[in-house]
Amino acid sequence: MTSQLVRETRHVDLPRIALTAFAPAVWGTTYVVTTEFLPAGHPLFAGLLRALPAGLLALVLTRTLPRGAWWGKAAALGVLNIGLFLPLLFVAAQRLPGGVAATLAAAQPLVVAVLSVGVLCERLSGWRLGWGVVGMAGVGLVVIGPAAAFDGVGVAAGLGGAVTMALGVTLTKRWGRPAGVGPAAFAGWQLTAGGLFLLPLTAVFEGAPPSIDGGAVLGYAWLGLVGGLLAYALWFRGVTTLPVASVAVLALLSPLVAAVLGAVVLHQTLGPVQLAGFALALAALVAGQLPAPRKGKLP
Repeated sequence: MTSQLVRETRHVDLPRIALTAFAPAVWGTTYVVTTEFLPAGHPLFAGLLRALPAGLLALVLTRTLPRGAWWGKAAALGVLNIGLFLPLLFVAAQRLPGGVAATLAAAQPLVVAVLSVGVLCERLSGWRLGWGVVGMAGVGLVVIGPAAAFDGVGVAAGLGGAVTMALGVTLTKRWGRPAGVGPAAFAGWQLTAGGLFLLPLTAVFEGAPPSIDGGAVLGYAWLGLVGGLLAYALWFRGVTTLPVASVAVLALLSPLVAAVLGAVVLHQTLGPVQLAGFALALAALVAGQLPAPRKGKLP
């Protein structure tokens, strides 16, 4: 078993996995940035500023627009990965304790494993499903507290967000990236489409934008440039070049980073149960990057 894992690990693209993992790790900073720097009560506005300015900047810098069928594909991916996902995420975060919302979001690897059967014509992998369950359970142990409560609308939004982004990730893998189009341009298309989708929603549900101070400017800049353009460029690059199920498992990093920052910055406590959950989630992250063991190869 050990020698088999060594041989399989040699075929794992660790540098590309690490760059792809940067995206969900940065997304894990969103909670701290939002609570500490941004005006309260405007989650859609935060999502809009995270997507649209970064997307337009990418279009200006790359000077690359979609062609032909890619106008529709880019719009669909942008709405799924960003435009729909962010509002559903915010609704779940508002109606549920953060731990419950994070655990529902951690269902994404399971959804990707199932969608890959129909969308990518892959075989259903018990290995991926099993480690997806372990990862979701680990995240739940880390972030769900004794005061956790369940709201029907919030649960539906949390699961809807997981399904929406899982479908977006799976379709991104199916369609790939057009020849000659770089990751920044590809991310820019989707950020712009998602931002344009969010624009009327923000105006209808939140009205006029809030007043913004210096700290909020820094927060929006971080979410838009680093958490938006850079993170999504690396994420979509990983989705199109790595096994989609392996990339989906990396999303578990987001709630784990959020929990670590909560402990370091907000002085929240991590006890033995949370540390055990960390170990389970990290085991799922590592195992999710390896091929399933072949039958007859185990001792």
